[in-house]
Amino acid sequence: MYQTISMPEFEQLVKNEKLAILDVREQNEYEMGHIEGVQFIPLNTIPTNLAALNKEQAYYVVCHSGMRSASACNFLAEQGYQVTNVMGGMSSWRGETVYGM
Repeated sequence: MYQTISMPEFEQLVKNEKLAILDVREQNEYEMGHIEGVQFIPLNTIPTNLAALNKEQAYYVVCHSGMRSASACNFLAEQGYQVTNVMGGMSSWRGETVYGM
């Protein structure tokens, strides 16, 4: 089981706390704009990149709209990770955006 948070709630948390954010979009989407400091692991590579994640860390998972991040959260929660799906994803993000790799 995983948690869900709205983009406005997430944006407030980002302003006040240092969060571990996992971006699961494809590389071209990531390069077109992402949140500074995110950990980038495309959805289809998560099973082979579990070693890059810490089970003691709580992650906020973003994609474009919230659907792929929900899939990622479902899989990661089943593996024992603490994850929260950010609904609305980057299409709703109004904060500062970094471009490129």
